[in-house]
Amino acid sequence: MTDIVVTEFMDEAAVEALKARYTVHHDPDLFAKPDELARLTAGSPALIVRNQTQVRGALLDGAKSLKVVGRLGVGLDNIDMEACAARGIKVFPATGANSLSVVEYVIGTAMTLLRGAYFANAAMLAGEFPKTKLIGREIAGKRMGLIGFGAIARDTARHARLLGMTVAAYDPYVAADDAAWGDAERLELDTLLSTSDVISIHLPLTPETKGVIGKDAFARMKPDAVLINAARGGVMDEEALVAALKGGTLGGAALDVFAEEPLRGGAKLFAGTPNLILTPHIAGNTVESNGRVSGLVAERVIAALEGRI
Repeated sequence: MTDIVVTEFMDEAAVEALKARYTVHHDPDLFAKPDELARLTAGSPALIVRNQTQVRGALLDGAKSLKVVGRLGVGLDNIDMEACAARGIKVFPATGANSLSVVEYVIGTAMTLLRGAYFANAAMLAGEFPKTKLIGREIAGKRMGLIGFGAIARDTARHARLLGMTVAAYDPYVAADDAAWGDAERLELDTLLSTSDVISIHLPLTPETKGVIGKDAFARMKPDAVLINAARGGVMDEEALVAALKGGTLGGAALDVFAEEPLRGGAKLFAGTPNLILTPHIAGNTVESNGRVSGLVAERVIAALEGRI
C-alpha cells in the first residue's frame, strides 16, 4: 500500500521529506491517468494535488482510506469540500506560500502591458525601428483596481502603493471597518471598473462569481485600461474579453487562468488578439514559491497523518 499519492509536480526536497517517513508515489502526470490514480488512491490515507486533479465523485468514492488531502496551492474549486467534510477528510491548502509570486506576476504583467515596448520583436526582426509607436505609460500614478480583496489582493495593494500607484478594491465580504482598507479605497464594482487603469481579478470560482466579469463589465472599463486575471478563469467571459481587445475598447490583458485548462482547442479563440499575454497557470509557480508551497503542504500532511493536527 502507498501511504501518500502525489498526482502533480512537487518540489523534490519536499517529496524526499515525505519519503523519509512514508511510502510515496510521485508522478507529475498521474492526474491524467484516471485508472492508475483510482488504483493508487483506493488504499492510500493521503493525497497531494495541484489544480488539475479532480478530487470528487468516483475518486473520493473509491478512496476508502483517505484521511488528508494536501493542495499545492490555494484554490479549492477542484476539490469537493462538502464531500471531504462528510467523509472526515482534512484538506490543507498552502495558504500564503505562493502569494509573493502571484503579486510579482500581477505587477510585472501590468508594467509590461502599460509600457507596450516588449511586443516589438517581430517588427525589430523585420528590420523596422518603431521607436515613436512604442511610447508607453509608466505605472506610477495609475490606479490599481482589485476585484476581490483577500490576502493576495492585499499584498498586491501594498506593492502597488510602493510603486506610486493609488489602489482601490471591491469586495462586499470585507467589512467597511476592516483595517485592510487602509491600503485601498473601498469602491463599488461599477466605479472601480470605470476609474481603474489596471484591473486585477482576485476572486475564487463559485456559482456567484462565475462569469461576473463579462460584456457589461468590459463596457464600463476605460479604453486604455489593462486587465490581469491570475485567479480563476471561470470568473471572466473570455469571448467578451477578446471582443474588447479586438474592438479597441480595452488596452491589454494578461491571462494566467482559463475556463478550460489546458486550452487545447479553445486556444483558437485568442488567435490574432492584440496586446494579450497568455501564460499556463503559473503566476503562483516560481522556484522559490514551489519550495515554500511544497514544504508547507508536506509538513501539514505529515502532521495530519501523525495526529498532530
